[in-house]
Amino acid sequence: MSTSQRESDSLATTARKAQKKANKNGNPISLPSKILAVHADPENAGAIYVAEAAGVVRQVVLETGEKSRTYTGPVAPVTCLAITPRTADNEAILFAGCWDKTIHSWSLHTRKPLRRYANGHADFVKCILTLSLSGTPILISGGADAAIIVWDVATGRKLHVLKGHLRGILDLAIDPTCLVPGQQQDEIMLFSASSDREIRRWRISLSSAEEMAAEPIVAHETSVNRILFEDATAGDDDMDADADVWTASSDKTVKHLVRSRSWEADTVLEHPDFVRDVVVDQEDGWVVTACRDEDVRVWSAASGEVACVYQGHYEEVTGLVLVRGEGGVGKRVVSVSIDGTVRVWSLDPEVIKRTSEEAKKAEEGVVEEDEVEEEKKGGGMLTAEEEAELAELMEDSD
Repeated sequence: MSTSQRESDSLATTARKAQKKANKNGNPISLPSKILAVHADPENAGAIYVAEAAGVVRQVVLETGEKSRTYTGPVAPVTCLAITPRTADNEAILFAGCWDKTIHSWSLHTRKPLRRYANGHADFVKCILTLSLSGTPILISGGADAAIIVWDVATGRKLHVLKGHLRGILDLAIDPTCLVPGQQQDEIMLFSASSDREIRRWRISLSSAEEMAAEPIVAHETSVNRILFEDATAGDDDMDADADVWTASSDKTVKHLVRSRSWEADTVLEHPDFVRDVVVDQEDGWVVTACRDEDVRVWSAASGEVACVYQGHYEEVTGLVLVRGEGGVGKRVVSVSIDGTVRVWSLDPEVIKRTSEEAKKAEEGVVEEDEVEEEKKGGGMLTAEEEAELAELMEDSD
């Protein structure tokens, strides 16, 4: 591509984004910097936490747009979030992975800075999660250095360092089939996704950690950005209840991997660009995806077809989270983006259907307008070359 072509494309992109920036789709809540991750508020269904490139973590109240609760300290972009719920013995803790190769933590309620988990990763921290093992709160982190580290939350001590991936760790997820509600967990099974396109499985306890399988799961052509387990207790007759896995990848697909078929994909959702995130509403059978093309797509899990495309963001969509409205009703999906906005989209079937129909009408209207313009310009007539060819054919027929 020539320099002039690149400059032309850049100007066109800038103009398109400037025009799109003014849209109010999804009732945008604007923040001061790029948003790199989102996490549900465990104590308020109407709020979320976001990780910003400016090194700030912020609570955002969706109905009012209020964002007064902030957590500061990092001097580099914050990439990922995790929250431990409040217990009878311990306060709730907010954790944030950072470009500075460490994990910061705060009291969720007082916003007081707590321990900083350092001297572990040699590169950016890309993903984190928390849980309890044998009654001990632990933190698990994955870094761009291809390492997975298991930390003791209370002491900051590294319990295990897991190696196996060849490139950066992009996501971590606990296999829910190893969890027994209401009982203490002494061991977990962890799935890790990487930019080496592999998904590896690990067995972890306080005293030991080992890889479970000789061969990793390879379902994608390139980076696996998200691993999401289905809820095995959902009990939805239309969807598997075996804790199968949805994966989002930079190979432009989202896949449903079936546990009983050795993680073979039975559903593939094709996208026009990298897929950054996926969330699933099992009750109503929706799969929602976030794409680098700036759109949020809602798919039917049963048919694998797009139900509607929510357009509003004007930069890459970086994360999604499901939330409920007042009284626990009215499911919605929240999207965050490099454009610095939080947007909320309905998962009501009627709204989805109406959005799809309006998009089709708008598209048809644009096509009709283009055809009219072509006719006005003589676009419906033959070109000089076509007229010459037709004349030759007519002469031959004579």
